Amino acid sequence: MPYRSVNPATGELVKSFDNHSDAEVSAALDSAHAFYRSSWAQGSIEPRLAVLARVAELLVERSEELAEIITTEMGKRIDEARAEVRLCADIARYYADHAGTFLAPHPLETAQGDAWIEYHAIGVIVAVEPWNFPYYQLIRVAAPNLAIGNPVLAKHASIVPRAALAFEGIMHAAGAPKGAWTNLFASSGQIAVLIEDDRVQGVALTGSEKAGSVVASQAGKYLKKSVMELGGADVFVVLDDADIGKAVAAGAAARLFGAGQVCNGAKRFLVHEKVIAAFLDKFTTLFANTKIGDPMDERVGLGPLCSIDARNEIAAQVERAVKEGATLHYGGSAVAGPGAWFQPTILTHITRDNPAYFEEFFGPVAQVYVVRSDDEIVELANDSHFGLSGAIFTADIERGKALAARIETGSVWINTRSSTAPELPFGGIKRSGYGRELSEFGIKELVNQKMVVVARA
Repeated sequence: MPYRSVNPATGELVKSFDNHSDAEVSAALDSAHAFYRSSWAQGSIEPRLAVLARVAELLVERSEELAEIITTEMGKRIDEARAEVRLCADIARYYADHAGTFLAPHPLETAQGDAWIEYHAIGVIVAVEPWNFPYYQLIRVAAPNLAIGNPVLAKHASIVPRAALAFEGIMHAAGAPKGAWTNLFASSGQIAVLIEDDRVQGVALTGSEKAGSVVASQAGKYLKKSVMELGGADVFVVLDDADIGKAVAAGAAARLFGAGQVCNGAKRFLVHEKVIAAFLDKFTTLFANTKIGDPMDERVGLGPLCSIDARNEIAAQVERAVKEGATLHYGGSAVAGPGAWFQPTILTHITRDNPAYFEEFFGPVAQVYVVRSDDEIVELANDSHFGLSGAIFTADIERGKALAARIETGSVWINTRSSTAPELPFGGIKRSGYGRELSEFGIKELVNQKMVVVARA
C-alpha cells in the first residue's frame, strides 16, 4: 500500500513516500540486530533512560509542530493533537524515571537458595501501528523497549507517513543510536518476512481485529512473543442514580473524541430505563450543538474522519444498521464538502439480530440501549466479541465496583470515561487482544524474565 499524506479536511494530497525496498528492510534488520548486540543495549540502563528523558523534552519543545502534522494528516482536532503530544512526553518521562526500578532484580523466596528474577532484552521487536494516535501508539512501544534494550522496527499506518518520520526524528535527535528505532514504509509481505527471521523475537500490534489475527498468526507460527491491542465496543453504563449532566458530558466526549475513531471510546450506551428520557434528551442536544469543521479551528468540536474511505465506511455501516431495524435517532449523514466529515449520530432500538449489535463503529456513532437491572447490564455488556474497557456512572460506588467486577473487559472506569495514563496498564481480552502496554505491567511483556538461583552451601 502506498504511503500518502492526505489532508482529510480538504482532500489535498500533501506528499507521497516511496516504500522501502526489500534490501532497505533487510539492512534495517541488520542494523537493529547490531544494536541489540551492542554494549549500549546490553549494558547499564542509565544511558537509555537519559535518551528517554531527552525524548520527553523534545516532544514538549516541538509540540506545536508535531500537533499540526497529525491534525493535517489524519484530522485530529488541534487541541486533541496537542494533548496527544503532551501525553507522549509524559510516557517518555515516566519510563525515564521509573524503568530502572521496574527492571531491577526481583527477589524470590525459596528453600533452594538465593533466587531472583532478572529482566533482559530479547531481541528485535516488530511494531505495526495505526493512524488514530500517530505518536501515542509509537511511544507506547518505543519508551519501554528503549529502556529494556530491545530495538524496534516500526511499520506505521500508510496514511500518517509524516508523523512516522517526525517521531523517528525525535528519537534520533534525542540520542538513540542507529538501529534502536527504525521507521519502515513497508508492505504487509515485508513484515511477514521480518517476523519469520530468527533475529526478531517479539511483535506488537495495535489495529483492527483482522490485522491482529493475521499478524498474531504469523508470530505464533514462528513462536514469537506478541502483544495485540485490537478493537473495542466499550460500554458506557448510566445507572438510575447517576448524575445525568455529568454522564451526558462525559459520554458525548467519550464518543466524539478523535471523531469517534478511538478503540476505547464509548460505543454502546447502556442507560437505565428510569433515566433514559432525560439522558437521551440532553445527549441529543449536545450532539446537535457540536460544531463540525476545520480541525485547526479551536472552536470546532468535531473534525473529519481520517479519510474519505473511512467516512464512506461508517455511512454504509449506519445505513445497514437502520435497514436491519435500528432507529436513526439523530444524524446519520455525511457532511457536504471535500472533507471526510460525518454527523454525530445516535442509533437506538438495536436488536441482537442486527449486525450492528456486534460491530465496532469507528466513527462518531453512539448506540443507545435501555436496561432495567444490573443483571441485564452485565448480560448485555458481556454479550460482545470485544472486551477492551468500559465506564459506569453511579452515585453508589459499591454498586459500581460490584458491576465492574462482573463486566468482561481489560479495565473499567467509574464516574469518568475510559482513558489512559503512563502508570496504568492498557489492553483487553477476547477479540480486543491480549497483553498490556504502559505501566510496570507493559514494560515486562517483551522481556526475558530470567530466574537465577544460587544454591546454599
